Amino acid sequence: MARREEARAEAAFLRGDVGVDGGSTRGEDEKDQAELERDRAREQFVRGRTWLGREFLTWLLWRSEPGDALLTHEGEGLTVLFAGRVVLRGLHGEVSELSAKGALAPYSEQVRRALDAGLLLHSARLRFTLGERLWEASLDAEFLDVRSAKLPALLTEEEDDQISERLDLADELSKLIDALVKAFLTARTSKSWGKETVPSMKRWMQGEEKASTLVDRAKRVKAKG
Repeated sequence: MARREEARAEAAFLRGDVGVDGGSTRGEDEKDQAELERDRAREQFVRGRTWLGREFLTWLLWRSEPGDALLTHEGEGLTVLFAGRVVLRGLHGEVSELSAKGALAPYSEQVRRALDAGLLLHSARLRFTLGERLWEASLDAEFLDVRSAKLPALLTEEEDDQISERLDLADELSKLIDALVKAFLTARTSKSWGKETVPSMKRWMQGEEKASTLVDRAKRVKAKG
C-alpha cells in the first residue's frame, strides 16, 4: 500500500502536478491561466478601441477636407485642419504602416490611396479653430490621448491668472475633442453609415473630388501658418 502511494506521488511529481515539497502546483497554473486570459481580453479590448479611434481620425480627415465648420460649440463653429505628419496603420496587406509629412500631406493623393487600400489614420497633428481661438494637438488613435498641444494666446498678464487660463484652455480642448468623438459615434451608429457615409468616403479616397478643393485647402494652411 505504501509503495503504491509512493509510486503515485512520484508519477504526480514527474507530471508536474506537485512540487518538490509535495504541494500541488495546479493552483499556480490555474492562476497563470487566468492572468493570461485577462491579458488576452485586455489586448482585444484595446485593439478594438484602437480600431475605432482610427476610424474616427479617418472620418474626421474626410469631414474636415472641405474646410467647413464640423459642429457648433458654445454658439461658435468649430473647424478642424489636419496639418503636418500623419501615420496610417492597418492589419492586412503588403504595407501595414505608412507615414506622410508635409503641409498638405494628410489630404494628398498618396494618403487617399493608402486609405482606399485599407489603412486607417493612427496618429495626426490637428488644428482646432473656434471663433478667433486656435488650438493644435497631436492625437493617437489608441486612447485618443493628446500627446502635445499648443494653446491659444493668453489674454491675462498675471502669472496666477495665466495658470488658471491655461487650465481652462486645456479643458476646452478636451471638450472640443469629446464633441467631435460624439459626432462621429452618432454618425457611426446611424443607419446611413453603411449606405451613404462609407460609399461617400470611398469616392473621396478614390479622388472623385474637384481639384479646387485642394487649392483652397493650401491657401488656408498658408494663411493659418
